[in-house]
Amino acid sequence: MIPLRPVTAGPPARGGNTGAPAAREPLWRDVVGDVLRRERLAQERTLKDVADAARISMPYLSELERGRKEASSEVLAAAAHALGLRLTDVLSLVQSRLAASPRTRPAGAPHQGQVRLAA
Repeated sequence: MIPLRPVTAGPPARGGNTGAPAAREPLWRDVVGDVLRRERLAQERTLKDVADAARISMPYLSELERGRKEASSEVLAAAAHALGLRLTDVLSLVQSRLAASPRTRPAGAPHQGQVRLAA
């Protein structure tokens, strides 16, 4: 079974037994939801207002903002447009947040810039 949310505690980071859990990459839906919520709040708009403008239900928008649901491209575009943004604006904000998050690399994965060649 694969968990849908990252585990909060994990094995210690390589190279030392500090007892601190290894950093986890955020989930896409969590970052998208955070971007949508921050943009809505920055505009001082209600969930109802944005949901109505996007033609999606208020509970569904709330679940998107909380990272409980993963939006289809159509729903994400509708939410972006309801906020006066282009889909590319939302994706750019998400990308910036992901790039700023702590980097993690699965064990055995090549470092950035390295390419594994088949033997």
